[in-house]
Amino acid sequence: MSACSPTCSCANAAADMPVARINGVALHTADQILSTDELRQRACTELLRQAAQTADLLAANDAPSADGVPSEAAVEAIEALLAQSLQIPEPSEEACRRHHAAHTARYRIGERAHVRHILFAVTPGVDVVALRKRAEGALLDVRSHDGQSDPFTEAARTLSNCPSGQEGGDLGWLNAQDCAPEFAREIFGQPEVGVLPRLVHSRFGLHVVDVRERDAGADQPFEAVRGAIAMTLRQQSYVTALRQYLQLLAGAAEIEGVDLDAADTPLVQ
Repeated sequence: MSACSPTCSCANAAADMPVARINGVALHTADQILSTDELRQRACTELLRQAAQTADLLAANDAPSADGVPSEAAVEAIEALLAQSLQIPEPSEEACRRHHAAHTARYRIGERAHVRHILFAVTPGVDVVALRKRAEGALLDVRSHDGQSDPFTEAARTLSNCPSGQEGGDLGWLNAQDCAPEFAREIFGQPEVGVLPRLVHSRFGLHVVDVRERDAGADQPFEAVRGAIAMTLRQQSYVTALRQYLQLLAGAAEIEGVDLDAADTPLVQ
C-alpha cells in the first residue's frame, strides 16, 4: 500500500481543524485532533484557570498548558477558587432518609449471585460491529433453548474469551465488590434469575450473563449507613454546583471551537 502524499486530504485533516480557544487562549495546537470529551475537559480547566487569575488566586503570568495539564500552581489555585465559590449544602436528615428509602439495595450487605458468562472481548483492532452480532447471536441461542438442554456451557467453551469458558463460563458466587462497577450494576439490586435479556457491557467487552442463583443478603438500617449516604449526597451537590459554576463562566467567556453549556445568569445557589 502506498503512503499518502503530503497534499492528500487525510494528511491535511488536522490542518483544516480550527483551533479551539477560551478568551483567545488556544486549547491545542493546529496539528492536534482531540475528542469532544478531551476538548471539553481542556475548555473547563482553562475557564477555571482564568477565573483563578481573575480572583487573584493565581499569578497573571501563569502560562496555559500546551498538553491540557495545568501547572501545579494552577491546580492549587483552582482548588482554592472552587472552595470559595461553590456552596455545598449539608444534606438534611429528611433528604438522607429519602435517599435511603429509594436506594435500599445499594446499601445491602451480603448480596451475592452465582453467575456464569460468555465474554466477547473488545481488543485493539477488533471489528466491534461484527463482535456485537456474534454476541447477540449467542444470546439468542442460549435464551431460546427448550429447557431440556443447556447450550450455555458449550457456547462458553467454544466462544468465550475468558478462562472461565473452560468451566462453562462459571464465575461462582460473586458480590458487587468482586466485579467491575459497570458489570455489578447489571447483576445486583434486582431479583431476576436466568440468562439476562440483553448483553452486559463492561470495560472487558460484551457479556452474555446467566444468573443461576441469588442470595439477597440483608438490608442495612438507616443509622448504619447515614454517613455514607451523606457523603453521596454531598458529592452529588458538588457535581451540580460545579456544573452550574462552569456554565456561569462559559456564559461570560468568548468561546471558539468547542461546545459548552453556557448561562448568562448566576446559577450557583
